[in-house]
Amino acid sequence: MEEYVQHKYIRPDTIEYREYQISLASQAKSENCLVVLPTGLGKTAVALQVIAEYLSRGTGGVLFLAPTRVLANQHYEFLKNSLNLDDITLLTGEDTLAKRKKLWINSVICATPEITKNDLERQIVSQDQFSLVIFDEAHRTVGDYAYSWIAQRFAGTNTRILGMTATLPSEKEKATEIITTLRIASIAQRSEDSPDVKPYIQQTNTDWVKVELPHEMKEVQYYLRKALEMRHNELTRCGLRLSGNVSLSQLLRSRDFVLRQNRRAAKPLFTAIRLHYALNILESHGITSFLRFCERTHEKKGVGIKDLFENDSNFLKALAFAKDAQQKGIEHSKIPKLVEIIKSIPGKAIVFTSYRDSVEVIHNKLVDMGISAAFLIGKAGETGLKQKEQIDTVQKFRDGTYSVLVATRVGEEGLDISEVNHVIFFDNVPSSIRFIQRKGRTGRKSVGKLTVLIAKGTIDEAYYWVGQRKIKSAQNMGDKMTKELQRQNGDSKSVLDAYF
Repeated sequence: MEEYVQHKYIRPDTIEYREYQISLASQAKSENCLVVLPTGLGKTAVALQVIAEYLSRGTGGVLFLAPTRVLANQHYEFLKNSLNLDDITLLTGEDTLAKRKKLWINSVICATPEITKNDLERQIVSQDQFSLVIFDEAHRTVGDYAYSWIAQRFAGTNTRILGMTATLPSEKEKATEIITTLRIASIAQRSEDSPDVKPYIQQTNTDWVKVELPHEMKEVQYYLRKALEMRHNELTRCGLRLSGNVSLSQLLRSRDFVLRQNRRAAKPLFTAIRLHYALNILESHGITSFLRFCERTHEKKGVGIKDLFENDSNFLKALAFAKDAQQKGIEHSKIPKLVEIIKSIPGKAIVFTSYRDSVEVIHNKLVDMGISAAFLIGKAGETGLKQKEQIDTVQKFRDGTYSVLVATRVGEEGLDISEVNHVIFFDNVPSSIRFIQRKGRTGRKSVGKLTVLIAKGTIDEAYYWVGQRKIKSAQNMGDKMTKELQRQNGDSKSVLDAYF
């Protein structure tokens, strides 16, 4: 007989009693805490129990932050169905200023970070009205993302902070920044190997499917690499120390140095960066995405662009071969393989791709093949989906109107569609966080399947090795940071004393 969590603010028979969730919530109730829990194991159920506790204390409202409208809406629906409370609201930038002023007075508010930051700055809402602030997908609390600003705004208050993520970054510097910014006192974590978690884990089987680039794409690839080699040689002549296998990340790290101390290297450096982007898009996404990237680049006014498009014979040959391939109907060898995989799937599937242009290419191809597919992208730009359209698309996918959802990063975080048993990566990602987030969209209620498409001899293969290394590092990061917190705090004092 199933047991359920019992609390005056939690509706009866709604939240299954799980020992690990009770333990994580208990830790989060007493101090600023970062909950690290694999996707699909109920981070939101943990948050619900902490929310119920703070509501019962009557010391202030609750602010539940999520990075996208789709995810904020998902949390809102969950809380609305699980909490014994009427004044729960969803608040985003699509609400008018007058409406938001009224919504901010609710006891529990689900909101996106940008509008929260804006309204705190406008003094429409005060940080003093909240006793608990939850940062979902807390790994985003780095750099100038709005989470960081909001967290700083709550510094010096008595507001409890709860961060939630499926994984910490693989880089210690980023993990430390998250913990410092959120003023985390302890990390409450479980892995898929934790004894109390294992009974709830669904297996996900992973296939790495390799495809060969067609001859026409290899011609484009060849001339792009020749153009890149020329820029790398020029950078070496300008005094830049480059490794034997020059990567895009290496060039990006060189920008500040070049602009400060080696201006003569600026033109070949920024041209090389553009060429790397162009080559990566070609190799991972195909002819159309490559040509569209080149068109947008040509329209910009930047150092080296005019010379690249008018005088670089290798680049001009690459463009000519790409246009000829497009006229022949050649896109990418991943496309027919993707169609083959999807036609063999009995249920729903999500296809992830990092590049918006390839979303359109993939979606159109699937529709042309008679597959009921929708796409999910952010709201930026003329072709973007407004927040309401994003929610409607996800709901129709849940309801079965579409069998395939083609998504960019907006679909990677927190999307909970239990019927999805197959996730396909159209492109590989070198980020451990993004890999784990994407993978976590499957295997939530039953055995899942992950397929990663890899083009042989391309950036896809390089990202495979980088990603695997980072995933192993990220898996150990929680333990490392816990030991660091204990060392700094003598196992008992709050981390606030150590950091501030």
